[in-house]
Amino acid sequence: MTIIEITATSTEGTVKQIQQVIGGQITERWGEYTLTVNSAKATGNIRFITFDWGVNLLEYDITFHDEITLIMDASKYNPIHFAYCLEGSCGHRFGYQSLEETKTLEQFQSVIITSKEGGFNYGYFPKGVKLEINVIQIARKKFLKKRINGVEALNKRLYEVFMDTDHDNTFAYYGSYNLKLANKIGALRKVRNKNGMIRIMQIEGLVYEILAMHIAQHEKESVNAMPQTSLLRSELKIVRQLADKIAKNITLDYTLERLSMESGLSQAKLQEGFKLLYTRTVTEYIRHVRLEAARDYISTTDMNISQIVYSIGFSSRSYFSKIFKNKYGISPSDFQHHVKRTMEPDLVA
Repeated sequence: MTIIEITATSTEGTVKQIQQVIGGQITERWGEYTLTVNSAKATGNIRFITFDWGVNLLEYDITFHDEITLIMDASKYNPIHFAYCLEGSCGHRFGYQSLEETKTLEQFQSVIITSKEGGFNYGYFPKGVKLEINVIQIARKKFLKKRINGVEALNKRLYEVFMDTDHDNTFAYYGSYNLKLANKIGALRKVRNKNGMIRIMQIEGLVYEILAMHIAQHEKESVNAMPQTSLLRSELKIVRQLADKIAKNITLDYTLERLSMESGLSQAKLQEGFKLLYTRTVTEYIRHVRLEAARDYISTTDMNISQIVYSIGFSSRSYFSKIFKNKYGISPSDFQHHVKRTMEPDLVA
């Protein structure tokens, strides 16, 4: 086991102290820092961005070649951590807890953690497991000073966490699985081919959305019980993979029976999984992604409506026109006409 002691007073300092143990090089571009490492200790990268409103983004995309324990001193740097494991899992406990009380941050789970001043956070990372972990850190005093944030609208427990600027208390929330967060964090990781201000602004916007989704889930689950499901985490992962496949291959003729056979899940479990993760039945989800694709085709191609209907897997143009108008409030042909008019160059007299 490798132990890394963190006494830094910033996210940058934290990554540098990790670098001292696992090796690698840190590069910077437009305020985005990346530690890239390929050593006996680890392979992959850790990146971080510090925003001026009291928020930091910290992302792990790494495989450790030894069990890693991070011992983080919260005396001088103690943000609120909004964590999410996109791939793999890791462990956490507070310094006053025994090793047996270590909690697992599971894949697809929304987790909010903060220690108290003078306390310690222990982070446990497994050996030989690909980790993709997204952490948004909030420095409370700076966040409350810089942002018109409306924290007074939060539920009492989370409001107290944000207002605990003297760091008198610990807090730990382990939420239910949230695949919408997975999709949003996946989008954050795919922000590419942009340089400078545009890239950072896109990342900052997505960070704000991810933070809002963490908070919204805590708000919902503090009022209502966590959503009940009979599905295992592995089964929810299968549902997500199936949904991704449908979205990427919208022309195929999907039936509930065929999807059940393909996935190995019963029809009832498929329906439960789609309702839990996408708030839609299987059929409603298929129709939704097809209509979204149709809207994109109308906006970005020269295909006529009949060609688009065929391209998204529908056979009836009248049925397509009906459900398109129900969803978007405008007929496909009127929408196409509007798009073409906005794309026409101004006429010169």
